Amino acid sequence: MSFFRSNQPSSQPPPPGQYSRLPPADPMRGGPQSQRMPPTRYEDPSGYEKRRPPPQAHGGGGGGVFSVQGSPNDQAAFSNCLIINPADFPQGQHVLVKQQFPMTTRHDPTGKIPPGAIGASATQRQWIGLSLSGDSVTIEPFPQSPPYLQSLDVEVGFLKRGLEIAEVFSADEMAQNFVRAFNGIVFASGEILLFEFHGQTLKATVKGVQVVELPGQRPGADYYGIVMEKTDVTIMKAPDSAIKLKSSARKPPPNAILAPNFKFEDMGIGGLDTEFSAIFRRAFASRVFPPGLVEKLGISHVKGILLFGPPGTGKTLMARQIGKMLNAREPKIVNGPEILNKYVGASEENIRKLFADAEKEYKEKGDESGLHIIIFDELDAICKQRGSTGGGTGVGDSVVNQLLSKMDGVDQLNNILIIGMTNRLDMIDEALLRPGRLEVHMEISLPDEKGRVQIITIHTSKMRQNGIMDHDVDIMELAALTKNFSGAEIAGLVKSATSFAFSRHVKVGTLAGISDDVENMRVNRSDFMNALEEVTPAFGVAKEELEQVVQNGIIHHAAVVDEILRSGELFVDQVRSSTRTPLVSVLLHGPPGSGKTALAATIAQASQYPFMKLLTPDSMVGFSEAQKVAAIAKIFQDSYKSPLSVIVVDNLERLLDFTPIGPRFSNSVLQTLMVLLARRPPKDRRLLIIATSSLRPVLTDLGLSETFDAELRVPPITSLRALETVLKEVALFPSSDDRRQAVAMLAQAGFGNSEEEGTSRLNVGIKKLLSMVEMARQEPEAMAERLTNALMGLGM
Repeated sequence: MSFFRSNQPSSQPPPPGQYSRLPPADPMRGGPQSQRMPPTRYEDPSGYEKRRPPPQAHGGGGGGVFSVQGSPNDQAAFSNCLIINPADFPQGQHVLVKQQFPMTTRHDPTGKIPPGAIGASATQRQWIGLSLSGDSVTIEPFPQSPPYLQSLDVEVGFLKRGLEIAEVFSADEMAQNFVRAFNGIVFASGEILLFEFHGQTLKATVKGVQVVELPGQRPGADYYGIVMEKTDVTIMKAPDSAIKLKSSARKPPPNAILAPNFKFEDMGIGGLDTEFSAIFRRAFASRVFPPGLVEKLGISHVKGILLFGPPGTGKTLMARQIGKMLNAREPKIVNGPEILNKYVGASEENIRKLFADAEKEYKEKGDESGLHIIIFDELDAICKQRGSTGGGTGVGDSVVNQLLSKMDGVDQLNNILIIGMTNRLDMIDEALLRPGRLEVHMEISLPDEKGRVQIITIHTSKMRQNGIMDHDVDIMELAALTKNFSGAEIAGLVKSATSFAFSRHVKVGTLAGISDDVENMRVNRSDFMNALEEVTPAFGVAKEELEQVVQNGIIHHAAVVDEILRSGELFVDQVRSSTRTPLVSVLLHGPPGSGKTALAATIAQASQYPFMKLLTPDSMVGFSEAQKVAAIAKIFQDSYKSPLSVIVVDNLERLLDFTPIGPRFSNSVLQTLMVLLARRPPKDRRLLIIATSSLRPVLTDLGLSETFDAELRVPPITSLRALETVLKEVALFPSSDDRRQAVAMLAQAGFGNSEEEGTSRLNVGIKKLLSMVEMARQEPEAMAERLTNALMGLGM
């Protein structure tokens, strides 16, 4: 029967002299938490009450009550054994003091210890809670041999308080000496002992033990065991000592950076496998290896990570999960605006408080200190470029200066990890981004299709486990339909789909009544399709805007229309597949109303790029020049977040505020467009720009036309054949005979003199012509006359 592991009542009564275990010792007080005397009787399972015999006075190897003396000499004190008379116990006997403190006996070499007495050093008496003033203690032998130790963690410091020496002790050498000196001796967690090394007397405390688990053996004691040659001893610096230790170059640090039970599957993050692997390699790999090896390399650990990217892509989630993954203290999570305070110096004080715990522990333990994580959300709120704020207080600059000095100032800390998050990388002070501070910059961008599969799988896992998601829901299909959705938007899509499922089970005529078949509720494919109409990504396809400018469709009234669309298709393929031209810009020019915007939007829609945006003057009415520049720049910046993007820049002269009287134009908008139209997108990003203009000569005068890679002219309708094609497409006349009569009327009016472009009297844009057709449709009895008069009214 084990003295320490018995949690169930034994079926046999304990042998004479064996007592139940008392509460464990309190190592900080040096004695047991309770000084209760052991019970003098127990109850046998058979129902007979038996009386425990009183302990023997001493001797005979069977244990008993012994008087306490000091250790006979220094050599005996350094052995960390219990010194006894040879008549009481054999040498090397493992015994229990006070039924809970395991120790190993050693015979008295001086003959000063009489039978019935023990010699204990000052550290042993401190641990057990003994005194020399006539104190006595019970000592009993182990009924069976204690387990052997697989590993032992020991915290060391100088015995003499306040002692400081320049010598740096090797932790590896000290561990080897420890095993040689104490081989075969039993140690327990919390035990205080003496240790001599390089002529210095050290005081050591056992901080943790791990026993060898043999196959088929019942679990034994978990807080004591015998040191053997194969025991792995880890030496750590005591917090209150000035001893200098050279970290081990063979063993990982005792404060392991990764939680032992951590699994990557538990993170609940989808689509960020590549980013997380890069973060681990840059920021955490050096903390896994032995500190001595890192010291040989002459490097310091990464202290800061900056996560940036669009809102909702998982920056905060990743920072939160990194804190869970690491075997460190609970991360301090700080929202940027919470740092600021109206009182002078209070904001800087808030920064100092964040680092206070890490500074205190690093002074005590050095590189053995645990990792302190500080997470800054909305970092741009407090770390703007210094000198950029207009206020006269300078609080923002002071906060940045304080943070810079704490992260990598004169007193460097190697036990901190700062994780910053922002949507605006351009606003962060550049001094904060250099190596030694927030040196790992990781863009958390929009997930690709594989990532969206992972995210949708995570958000629908409970539905699938509980059988609430219908079998017709295809996660691969949803991933393909959610281009440019962020992780947060996918979560919103799933919630929207469940709301449609809920609505099917509401009683008719009520808003709060639930139907009786609610237990049969299933979220099906139609719910997700409805949700896709309701939830749209912030970055992505401007579907409604593009459809609005092509609401009448494209009328192929001439071969040139097919040629323009074909050329646009080639440009789309070039951007998608060419490795040499990640940026292609095309200018569609022609007279007003000739269909340039509709053709550009049609080419963009046909590309099926993940990012499609229409940049039009309509959305900037009332904007100042600075606001226009910011809006234009934002659209281009958003396009760089997607692997394939197309931007339609409509009506360039209106964007430039051009007017022929003067003439006048906005130079700041012009310079912005000239820069952005020629700027190559970032690596692995591709961009197609389609611009339209009705004043091609003006672009030449402004120097803007040179930035385009190709130009396509969109001509007006100049022939009756093309006009008849349009009339046929829009079905203005009820029959083909009526349409031919109308065309004959137009020919008699002088619109069919020549089929050659430039010589014909007919010269009208498709947009204007469609407007005239709709006006003529309002007078069914005289549609031909109304259309002819409208064309003649244009001055043709």
